[in-house]
Amino acid sequence: MNPIAWPDPAREQALLAWLQRLQGPHRLLPETLELAHADASTRRYLRLQQAGGGSLIVMDAPPQHGSQQSFIDIAAHMAACGLHVPAVLAADEPQGFLLLSDLGRLTYLQALREASPARADALMRDAIATLLQWQLKGDAKRLPVYDEAFVRRELQIFIDWCVGREFGQQWDATQQTWWEHCCKVLVRNALAQPQLAMHRDYMVRNLMVCPPEQGNPGVLDFQDAVCGPVAYDMASLLRDAFISWDEERELDWAIRYWEQARKLGLLGEGGLAEDFGEFWRALECCGLQRHLKIMGIFCRLKHRDGKPAYAEDLPRLFAYCIKVSTRYVELSPLTRLLESLRGNLVQTGFNLR
Repeated sequence: MNPIAWPDPAREQALLAWLQRLQGPHRLLPETLELAHADASTRRYLRLQQAGGGSLIVMDAPPQHGSQQSFIDIAAHMAACGLHVPAVLAADEPQGFLLLSDLGRLTYLQALREASPARADALMRDAIATLLQWQLKGDAKRLPVYDEAFVRRELQIFIDWCVGREFGQQWDATQQTWWEHCCKVLVRNALAQPQLAMHRDYMVRNLMVCPPEQGNPGVLDFQDAVCGPVAYDMASLLRDAFISWDEERELDWAIRYWEQARKLGLLGEGGLAEDFGEFWRALECCGLQRHLKIMGIFCRLKHRDGKPAYAEDLPRLFAYCIKVSTRYVELSPLTRLLESLRGNLVQTGFNLR
């Protein structure tokens, strides 16, 4: 059993009192409450058993860090699109408690780390099929827009927490000019693509291995979904912060996605729909923007939130960024900026393992 640390005893008592009211209708066994998962945000997930078998999940999300209404709304939206997501069984929005169905204990990350090539391929194909379903049926108009201001806010996290805090650097005027040039390239890439429903964190830690009859994969942490570029979620899936693939496998999965997305009309006309090379460039640029943001977030977790373990994956993220910045001439200034943070990246940056 995973023990639960409660920095605030009053919150523990509030949760136990809430569960007591739900105990009968949901056959809860409050004494079995244990930590199921804590993510990079202020949310955490607790698991408790039910009388007669089965288990449920409690989301503990302090309300001062944001409303849980988006989770409730998007869970219903995704379920209506045919995705396998947790069902919201009870909610105390003012206190930030949700009672959810349990999608199991096996994440895609755990399964893929141990999977044979054939098993990994089957899991990734399921993830691609689910992503296509979301993009085809999701109503992007009801989601926040991933616009230029949004993209730039995310890129600023890299400057504030990775460049400034982790490496203690302040770029000079020339370096700032290079950075602004790269930001414009990444913004232009994001806005030029077809804009569809976007999970925004479609990575293997947020996918659960579930029985086929229930729908595989189960999808988690979707509350930050937006209307954004078509290639972003596929970039998140292929170039994960915690597991890496040979580019041959990345390309195989990307081509399978691209062929199906074309047939479904998700890639628009011309450009991305006609030329896989154009789609691959769009995907790589989305991945680059995402990885810069994640480097900033991991450094923020280390320095602000006392969670240093995330920063251990910074080398993988640097390697992803160098791979892309050295491939496209318009991004070459970024290579020099990254080299200023960590030398010899061009020589060592392709070792992702």
